[in-house]
Amino acid sequence: MNLSPRHTEMLAVVRDHGPQSIEALAERFGVTLQTVRRDVQRLAEAGLLSRFHGGVRLPGSTTENIAYRQRQAMQSESKAGIARAIARRVPDGCSLILNIGTTIEAVARELLQHRGLRVITNNLHVAALLSANPDCEVIVAGGQVRPGDQGIVGEATVDFMRQFKVDIGLIGISGIEADGTLRDFDYREVKVARTIIEQSREVWLAADHSKFNRPAMVELARLDDIDVVFTDAPPPHPFNSLLAQGHVECVVAGQAPEAS
Repeated sequence: MNLSPRHTEMLAVVRDHGPQSIEALAERFGVTLQTVRRDVQRLAEAGLLSRFHGGVRLPGSTTENIAYRQRQAMQSESKAGIARAIARRVPDGCSLILNIGTTIEAVARELLQHRGLRVITNNLHVAALLSANPDCEVIVAGGQVRPGDQGIVGEATVDFMRQFKVDIGLIGISGIEADGTLRDFDYREVKVARTIIEQSREVWLAADHSKFNRPAMVELARLDDIDVVFTDAPPPHPFNSLLAQGHVECVVAGQAPEAS
């Protein structure tokens, strides 16, 4: 789903202040109980909120991600905008590693007209998409295929990635916490992503606005390990300060770059 401003603010209230009653949300946003229930229903169906009798809270698990098909449908327009912004920055004739994630798959679609790319990936969806580009060499990592999202993970994948040194490593993420920690749910995926960071001359992170302040179990890296963050909205407090401290460029899709 694509979030309305009220949906986004509602998620922020629950994230920042904990479980909320339907009545409290209706009063805060100046809308009817029926409107809040309808909003909550949509957010719960997307896996962004969990309902309980009379109220809502964040999904309780920090150990399990939202199902792949749900993630594929969520923030689709935002992901497409991020993907276009990334593709504009990818030069022809460069080497990349693309990892797991629905935003990364959106990037692969935007690279179909690029020329002379060499792409290493542990994402079978990315490999299938980019194989349609005759000017792109696609190299697929070995390892264990996750049935849910066709991502390839495990020690064999880590060993495979260590063979390469690429111009750009592009990774997705499940959550960025307020201390600048990048987190994900599967420790096997995290080990591969860490290796991608090590084997890349530049590291780019694709993360829509819903990833900021989202918890997950396994630490992957920190914001200052990233060179460029691509997102769809200006990051909330305190992320601008963290990005500045880490000398990390932040590209907001659709926003004109500042004049130099």
